[in-house]
Amino acid sequence: MTPAHSPVPGPSGSPPLEPEVMLRQVHCLADDIRAHAAPFAEQVRALPGALDLAGIESVVIVGNGDSDHAARAVEMAFRSLAGVDCRPVSALPFTHYRKPAAPSSPARVLTLAISASGSSPLVVRAAEQARAEGGAVVALTGRAASPLARSAHGTVLLALPDQEPSPGVRTYQASLLGALLLAIALGQARGHLERAAADILRDELGTLADAVEATVGENTVRTRQIADRIAHAPVLTMLGSGPSHGSALYSAAKAIETAAVFAVGQDLEEWCHIERFAGPPDLPVFVLAPAGRSSRHARRVAQRATELGRRLVVVAPADQLDGLHAWSELPVHGQVREEFSPLLFHLFAAPLACHLAQRLNRVPFAAGRAPHAPSALGSGRSIPTTATTAKEEKHD
Repeated sequence: MTPAHSPVPGPSGSPPLEPEVMLRQVHCLADDIRAHAAPFAEQVRALPGALDLAGIESVVIVGNGDSDHAARAVEMAFRSLAGVDCRPVSALPFTHYRKPAAPSSPARVLTLAISASGSSPLVVRAAEQARAEGGAVVALTGRAASPLARSAHGTVLLALPDQEPSPGVRTYQASLLGALLLAIALGQARGHLERAAADILRDELGTLADAVEATVGENTVRTRQIADRIAHAPVLTMLGSGPSHGSALYSAAKAIETAAVFAVGQDLEEWCHIERFAGPPDLPVFVLAPAGRSSRHARRVAQRATELGRRLVVVAPADQLDGLHAWSELPVHGQVREEFSPLLFHLFAAPLACHLAQRLNRVPFAAGRAPHAPSALGSGRSIPTTATTAKEEKHD
């Protein structure tokens, strides 16, 4: 039986925030793809011609929280499908430490600014800086009348119906979809993709809805069993490389935000160099192993984790789980190219986070918040006290 919670107040007139919101969110994902993949693609096609996508040579993707994780998850798609250099940069380094583009080149740089609310201050500032330098700016946001949308040359509106406050799940998938569709459109505009090839890629994204549905259905059951056994571990580690590094970072974030469980996302090889020396020896380690460039390395890291006594949970294609000797398995259904794998390999995170919170009698965004405490930077700004403000500050 799920224990009783002390719920965090939701926005005025809404029910209290409970961990079960994560299950409702993740079970919407397949239908969101069916309903919104084509309209999002049309919006990308309708971006202003003044952006001159054909002349773009490099892409910088800016975001915070989930948006930053999405940026890292789609980097490969921009490199391989659009044929451009791509650099994910979180908002603070972009605004405070980046060297401005040279006067001769900014028009060939596209800054993609991602914020679900469109009001994340540093993401807005990044868009304003890029535009002031003469670069092209596209916003991915869920709010048309937002500061971010006003700061960009063009906006892809990722609006979703029937949204409710929660750690981001549906908004994260929408950001991934919007960015992947932009990568395809950019590749077509630059002549890197023929129109027929671009259309095939867009169709592939739409057909992933069935794989999302099947993966969510099975992982919802399996993650409950896993959560019951790892809830009291001192830390969870999520590992992946390439696009799956973004998925690992996102998955760790959901455990923290929903269940106040300390979790870290790390690159496969970096874990071998550093975190594998951490104890206790039975720490849970999740290895994300999609088919692709780092799949063999992921299998070697999984084997090493087992040899060290870790409780290894493998997230891998359902037909590629043999021989991994995992403590537990989270199958991913369907065939997917590595560039699109972030749409499938984060799906365990929301149900796992929900079940951890239920097991520990916790609720989203509850830990570490004091109504009137000043920020760590001494700005005097209060820590968020409602689900809505917490969501806006942490996931945009």
